Amino acid sequence: MRTALVVFLYGLIVILIIPFLLLCFLFGIRKPLLSLGKWAMGVGKKILGLEVEIAGLENFDPAGSYVFMANHLSFLDGPLLFYVIPQPIRVFIKKEVFRLPVVGLGMKHVHFIPVDRKRLRGGRRSLDRAARLMKERGYSFLIFPEGTRSRDGRLQDFRRGGFFLALETAAAVVPVSIIGTYELMPRGQFHVRPGKIRVIFHQPVSVLGYNKDSVDQLIARVRSQIASALPE
Repeated sequence: MRTALVVFLYGLIVILIIPFLLLCFLFGIRKPLLSLGKWAMGVGKKILGLEVEIAGLENFDPAGSYVFMANHLSFLDGPLLFYVIPQPIRVFIKKEVFRLPVVGLGMKHVHFIPVDRKRLRGGRRSLDRAARLMKERGYSFLIFPEGTRSRDGRLQDFRRGGFFLALETAAAVVPVSIIGTYELMPRGQFHVRPGKIRVIFHQPVSVLGYNKDSVDQLIARVRSQIASALPE
């Protein structure tokens, strides 16, 4: 019932947002649209009965440019981090989502990045675009280095793409540990159980001194920090 209510609410917001979206397009503004997204995520959190405990926000500068990297347990993870990270982050989203009416246009306008998971060249192009936006506009990006949601709730192997983005832009990596979303909405489940979630932001990891040849060492360091806060 709670999940259905959130779906209805977001559908209503999409309809009502059209005039606002047109104004954002007309004047080339993005922050109000991102703020509206954060507000919608906050409303959804309350309706779904999610209690979120956050730790470590003092570990990074909200005005800085970072690559946030988190473990991926549930469909809830992306919206949750979009809501709790205290800056207007950008994210990578599979390209099919951009075909949705209104929503796709809004995501494109705020510089979310479409990803073609089936083509290696498409992934490289997406990373290049993200790097350009980080350098030119000072954006931060959220990445799930496992590449997909965990099937059993355990931390999986990390892919290299997001780390190459950090190396290309010299942006520090902020490791993030998410605890609890797997129990509330595991992969394959379409409703959300109410409950508690913990989000822990670790100290940023500088990429200075690392390069493409030593990227595996960087990956191991970030993965170790994320794993350190997860249940055994």
